[in-house]
Amino acid sequence: MKKSLSEIPSTPLQAGEGASMQMLISPEIAPHFAMRKFVIKKEGHMPFHTNTVEHEQYILKGKARVQLGDESFIAVKDDIIFVPAGVPHSYQVIGDEDYEFLCLVPNHEDTIEMVKATPRVECGC
Repeated sequence: MKKSLSEIPSTPLQAGEGASMQMLISPEIAPHFAMRKFVIKKEGHMPFHTNTVEHEQYILKGKARVQLGDESFIAVKDDIIFVPAGVPHSYQVIGDEDYEFLCLVPNHEDTIEMVKATPRVECGC
C-alpha cells in the first residue's frame, strides 16, 4: 500500500482549538498499530485528557508545552514522546509555527476522557 499525504483528509478535532488529525494508516489496514498525523495550529491547543491506549509520538515540526501527568516540558522537532495509557496529557503550541507530530497507537478500543487540569509544573526550559 502507498498513499500520498495530500490524498488523506484532515479531520478537525472537537476538543481543543486549531487541532486536526489525518489517519495515515488505519486499523482496517494494519493489524496492530494505527498511524495518525496531528496538526495543532499556532496559538492552538489540545486540552488535558486521558486515553485508554498508549501513544508513541514523533515531533515533525514546531514547538509545544506538553503536560504529561505531573511533568511539563517543551517538545520540538525530532523529539520522541511516550504517553502511557491512562496518563493525562495536553499540548499548548508555542511560537510562530504549527505543531505537527506523528502518533502511533495500538489497535484497541480507545476511550478519551477530558480531565480537569492540575496546576502546571514549570519545566524551567
